[in-house]
This record gives sequence, structure tokens and C-alpha cells, in this order.
Amino acid sequence: MADARNPIVPPLPVPVLSLGVTGHRVTNASLAANQDRIAAVIDQLFAAIAAAAGPAQVRLHSLMADGADQMAARAGLGRGWEQVAPLPFGRALNRAINARPETVADARALLAGQLAKDPATAARAAALDELLARSRVLDLADADAPIEALFLATLAAPTDVALGQKLAAATSRRVALAGRVMIEQSDLVIAVWDGANRDAVGGTGHTIANTLLAGASVVLIDARAPEAWRLVNDLEALDQPLPPNADRDAGLARLVATALHPPGEAAAEAQALAPESWRARSNPLFHTYRRVEALFGGGRPFRSLTQVHEPPEAIATGSGAALLASLAALPGADPAWPRAIGTAVLERFAWADGISTRYSDLYRGGMVANFIASSLSVLVGLAYMPTAGPGWKHVFATAEFLLLATIVITTALGRSGHWHDRWFSTRRAAEYLRHAPFLLALGVMRPPGRWPKAHGHGDTWPEYHARQALREVGLPAATITQGWLRAVLDGLLIPHLTGQRDYHLFKAARLEQVHHRLDRVSSIAFQLAVLAVACWLLMWAGGVVGLLPHDLAESTAKVFTFLGVLFPTIGGGVAGIRYFGDFDRFAAISRVSADKLDVVLRRARLLAAAPLESLDFGRVADLAHAGDDVVVSEIESWQAVFAGKHFTVPV
Repeated sequence: MADARNPIVPPLPVPVLSLGVTGHRVTNASLAANQDRIAAVIDQLFAAIAAAAGPAQVRLHSLMADGADQMAARAGLGRGWEQVAPLPFGRALNRAINARPETVADARALLAGQLAKDPATAARAAALDELLARSRVLDLADADAPIEALFLATLAAPTDVALGQKLAAATSRRVALAGRVMIEQSDLVIAVWDGANRDAVGGTGHTIANTLLAGASVVLIDARAPEAWRLVNDLEALDQPLPPNADRDAGLARLVATALHPPGEAAAEAQALAPESWRARSNPLFHTYRRVEALFGGGRPFRSLTQVHEPPEAIATGSGAALLASLAALPGADPAWPRAIGTAVLERFAWADGISTRYSDLYRGGMVANFIASSLSVLVGLAYMPTAGPGWKHVFATAEFLLLATIVITTALGRSGHWHDRWFSTRRAAEYLRHAPFLLALGVMRPPGRWPKAHGHGDTWPEYHARQALREVGLPAATITQGWLRAVLDGLLIPHLTGQRDYHLFKAARLEQVHHRLDRVSSIAFQLAVLAVACWLLMWAGGVVGLLPHDLAESTAKVFTFLGVLFPTIGGGVAGIRYFGDFDRFAAISRVSADKLDVVLRRARLLAAAPLESLDFGRVADLAHAGDDVVVSEIESWQAVFAGKHFTVPV
């Protein structure tokens, strides 16, 4: 039985290779003419990907449209790959639209879950049903009612051009939204395209362009000459009729290997999150940085600063209970899904957060302690002069030596223990996981190419770790309705944004106060130093001109010499702590983050107050992404400040 001292260690995420597929429908002339050749190339590519992935799980995302999507899905199922289908409509409407009925009667039958009379229409519906029955399905059904009405009206009036254009615009937007979900979930997108058009919203060319803009790579299969497939990494390359990459097979293997195991990151991940890094309680010896905040930031300055870290296995019934309850309350949610988020995300957050807090105390507390010890060593080294005389110098010298030795030992431990790097990386991992659940509730995610890059050192494992933890959960098997969207807004997104905004407002105010008070102490110390030196000079001058006793300056020389060193040393030490802590810059970062979060929160509240029928997946997803962008921007700003501040002797 685990407890706070011996918690259950969350396992590292199991790597999952996530693929996306986009391509033309069977109505495209090039695909129809080369269907067998395209299927053969897809099978060859899947064989190469399977060989490069080895035993890793492979997950295939597609919108299951009749054409390249279904060809790839069948090839993936043949290899035992997990199939995931983010559908642009609810299951029934998606079935009806993709079966392409020609009559209103067949359309109504399909919408009701019945067979169409037309054999070709019925066959297309049956093929889709068979694939979806073997897939995890996220259907975006929040706009079904108006689109269904347009769909039936268009079938009833096939010559009404304006009606057809309205339906095309509405369905294209929904396809683009589902395509965005697929892109965000994918390490690599396989695309079958004839190169003709990339302006049609939701079309294959549009999806390819969005994939490249999101920073992911595309395996581009030319529908006219499928054997000449090539790897594309930049949007501009689509405009160039380039031949296949000379090393395309090796390049594909490298992309798969990098997605599953970034070079050198597995060892760094395991080392940073090792069980020996966990402590149930914070160590008071390294509370120095937080004590400075307590002394100068307001509140009770000498309150206990001991932190008890929540064991990962306790978070589901502790600090994460309300969040998991909100996830479980989403209409139609699978009861196992919130539990999966608790295990894959929240437990790993608690683990990374506890380790990060410890390394934060070690690194920042150790550096502040070094500044204090450095100042004390100077003062102790001179304190014998006005207090005990030369006969006691060895006592003061011993104390000075111990202080200097403490600095050397602390610095050596900080460097050998990589306190700076481990705090830096585990904090990034924890923050990504902290903000993940409300993204998972919508099936949205930061694309692989849009995660922050490490500054100052090469570790990218926090981004990899968080991404794979989210992949472990994957898309929910759910139907996104307007009720679901309202529940996400009210129960997840708005509370999260409110808490984060308020945290940053409080943090900014406290750090601003710490900065100004430290600045004031430092200024006063230098003013006292000037005053002490001036007083002694006045006594000396007074003795010279006979206004004061001649020996007064000589008898107080040691005291005033010590004071002349004491005050600048205190001022310098405080200024050093203020410089190292960068309280003003961190206050500014938090202030900016709070302002940005407040804008997103205001938008979220306005949307939540709107009528239920006006809620739209795209708008709510945009807000979730906007909140995530603020988080990532804050992390990038924060790491830009502290990336170069490695543990060092305070000189």
C-alpha cells in the first residue's frame, strides 16, 4: 500500500505513433483511375512504417470518407492498427452524407439508421458502418440540425444552386474542423492528392496545407503517379514539381523513429522523473528563496513554508476530484474516459509537479543561500576587528571558512545534481499536463510541430512526455453536442481560466512587492554605508580642527570600518538576490499572462451566456487553443529568463 513517503510511481508513457490520412474521394478522376496502384503504395508505406515503428502501437486517424480514407483504414486494420475517426457530423448524418443518396427518401432512411433502396447508396453506407464499428469515433454533432435540414432541402431541390452552395459551405467548414482534430493528433499525415486545388476549405489540398503550417510532415502520394510519393516538410514545396526524395525511405524511417523516440530523450526523461527524485515533504534547509518571498511579499513572514506533496495515486480523490467529476458529468461520456485522464495525465502531473517543486527549492533556495552565505562570510571575516580583537581572529576565520565551504559544496551539489536543468524540465512537463484535461475534453491538442523548443539546453523530453501522455488517452469516444460544449465551458474551461488568471494576478502583485521591497532594502543599506563613512570622516576632521577629541576617530576606526563594509555587503547581497530572482520580470510575465487569460475568459463567459443553439465546436475549440497558447507563451517567456541562470558561485 503506497503512502506519501512511498508513492506509486506513474510509469513513463508508452510511445504511440499517430498517423493521419487525407485524400480524394472515389469521385475524383485521378483516384478512380489509379485506385489499385494507390492502394498498393499505401500498403507499401504502411509496411515501411510498421518496420520502423517496431513493437510500438500505431494509431490511424481519418475522417473515413469514401476514397483514400477508407482505403487506408482497411490497410491499417489489416495490420492490427487502432482506428480513430473524428467525424465532421453526428454518426447518422455523417452516414447519410457520405453514402451520397440521390433521393430524399433514401436520405431519410439513412438518417433513421435504415437501408437505402438504391443498392449503390446502401453499399456505401454499409462499408462506412463496417469501418466505424471497428473504430473509436468522435463525432462532431453540434451543428447537425441545420446541416441536416440543408441536406434534405438540397436533395428535394437539386437544381437550386444557391441552396447547394450553402450546403457545400456548411459541410466544408465541418470537414475542416474534423481535419484540424486529425492534424493535431498526428505525427505524420499521409495524403493522396492530385495537386489541382488547395483552396477548397476542408478539401485534401487545404488539409495538406494546414498540416504543413502546423509543423507536421506529409507523405504526399500523387494520385496521378502514386509510385512517385515524396516527403514534404514545407508548404512552399507544394508549389515545386520536385521528383521523389532520393532518401525518402530512410527519411520516412527517421520521421517515425523521431516521433517515437527523440534522440537521447528517453534516458533524460527516465532520469529526471526517477523515484529517488520524489520527496513527500519539502526540506526547510532549502526554503531560502521562498522565505525571501514570505518576508518581502506580504502576509505572515515567519509562517511555515513546508509543503506536503500530493502522492500521484491520491490526486483522483484529492485535488483532481472536482475536475474528474466535471469530465464524468459530460453528457454521454464513457465512465472509463475520466479514469484514463486521471491515470495518464493527473497522476503524472502530480509526480512531475512534486519533483519540480523539490528541484525548485534546491536550485533557487540553494542559490539564495549562497548569496546570503557569501555576504556573511565577508562580515564574519571582519567582525573580530570591532568585537574581539586579533586574538580571536582564528575563530572568525574558521566561521568564514565554513561559510565559504558551504558555498562550494552547495554549488558542487547543484551542478552534479543538475538542479537547474531538472527543475526547468520537470516544471515544463508539469505545466503541460496541468492544462491538458480541458483540451482532451474537446479532442483538441497542440500539433507536434508547435510545441515549445528548449532554450539553453537540449532537453525536449518534457514536450515528448506530455504529448505521449495525452496520446495515451487519445480522442474520447463521444458525440460532441451543444450540451457537451456548454458543460465543457461551464465545468472545465471557465473554472480553469479563472483559477489561472487569479493565480497570475496574485503572483504578479506579490513579486512586484518583493522586488520593490528588496530594492528599498538595498538602497537603504548603501545610504547607511555612505552615512557611516561620512560620520567617521566628520569625526576625523573634527579632531583635526579641534572641535572633537583627537583620538575619537582613531578609537572608533574599527567599528566604522566594519560598518563601512557591513552596509555595502548587505546591499550587494540583497541586490544579488533581487537580480537572481528576477522578481520584476516574472511579475511582468505573470501580469501579461493574466491579461491574456482575462481576454480569453471574457470571451468564454460571453459564449457560455449565449443561447445553447449558438454554441459551435469550432468556437469553443478556438478558446481552448487560445488558453493553451497563453500557457505555452508563459512557459517560453519564463524559460527565456531562467535558461541561462545555471547554478554557480555568487560572484
